[in-house]
Amino acid sequence: MKSKIDKIVLAYSGGLDTSVIIRWLIDKYQAEVIALVADLGQEEDLGLVREKGLKIGASKVYVEDLREEFLSRYCFPALWANAVYEGKYPLATALGRPLIAEKLVKIARQEGASAVVHGSTGKGNDQVRFDVSIMALDSTLEIIAPVREWEFKSREQEIQYAQERGIPVSVTKEKPYSIDMNLWGISIECGVLEDPWVEPPEDAYLITQSLQKAPKDPLYLELTFDRGIPVAIDGQAYGPVELVKKLSRLGGEYGIGRYDMVENRLVGIKSREIYEAPAATILLSAHRELEAMVLDRETMHFKEGMAVKYAETVYYGLWHSELRRAMDAFNKVLQERVSGQVRMKLLPGQCVCVGRKSPFSLYSEDLATYTQKDIFDHKGGEYFCKLWGLPLKLAAQVKAADGN
Repeated sequence: MKSKIDKIVLAYSGGLDTSVIIRWLIDKYQAEVIALVADLGQEEDLGLVREKGLKIGASKVYVEDLREEFLSRYCFPALWANAVYEGKYPLATALGRPLIAEKLVKIARQEGASAVVHGSTGKGNDQVRFDVSIMALDSTLEIIAPVREWEFKSREQEIQYAQERGIPVSVTKEKPYSIDMNLWGISIECGVLEDPWVEPPEDAYLITQSLQKAPKDPLYLELTFDRGIPVAIDGQAYGPVELVKKLSRLGGEYGIGRYDMVENRLVGIKSREIYEAPAATILLSAHRELEAMVLDRETMHFKEGMAVKYAETVYYGLWHSELRRAMDAFNKVLQERVSGQVRMKLLPGQCVCVGRKSPFSLYSEDLATYTQKDIFDHKGGEYFCKLWGLPLKLAAQVKAADGN
């Protein structure tokens, strides 16, 4: 039999689900509810979110600025891995959940709480990311996910519950999107988006302009990387938060980083999601181009395959695993020479690399050129072809002798 729960720590966003959850937990468990508001760059007045949590019934509301930690410990390692899930999703929400779980566990220990709570649904990916992260960090804590067990069958019922109890929520029946935003990107679902045949309406997007409104003249940016970390734009140094925010604003003006995809959730169903990730899109593209300059062929090809596994590991909620730590160690070694500049050209809906240079470049113009500066041994190329093709030549001879 489980012991009585007297104190609970909740991951609180101020949105519909977690606002209703505060009141629901108090009624169901008669427990003290402590809320954690994690600032990952969601561009909200978190002071008001804190006040809202206290008004609804939380005894304390922690507001923690995790933006730089989020980028340095989570997003940039994913950047080193060139991690994109199913070819589109830059993993913004997936990267944020294990960090929030870390802080939930920390506060639960600090406050002497026996349970932690998140607002994830029973058929989404976030429940896995929270549950598995918490299990890995503290197996003694009880995990509560009210949305998996409460009586509400739709978001409309939640809205009605909130309105009846005076809980302020920003979601309306006319615009019932579920949104998660951080510095690396935005995840948007629900409402009309649940029909994969319906084009996403413009009001679903928050930080990217439509192609029709994007500037027609291209914008050139020179990005500087130091051992895989973006550190400057057009020669001006920026800290991680300021750099990502600037790229997000510039990329958003050009409508860069919009993704509309039907993806495979971990729980086995397909879902239609739309994402906005202008900064992540620009940085991932630039980083891949710089790696192409400095990594040898076999390392680069091996790393390309591992990028898929890294993205799956993050998406599947296994951030706090030895596998992820081992892949990070591998990628960190390779980043020692990923330094230099990449020139990106922003156009409506796309970013294109138009130049790259590095002091560690493996590119040799004297070897690659077809001019008089060419120093490549063409005779060596002939012998290489003979040796490389020898197994196929021998196989062809055997087939010919066998009459096939």
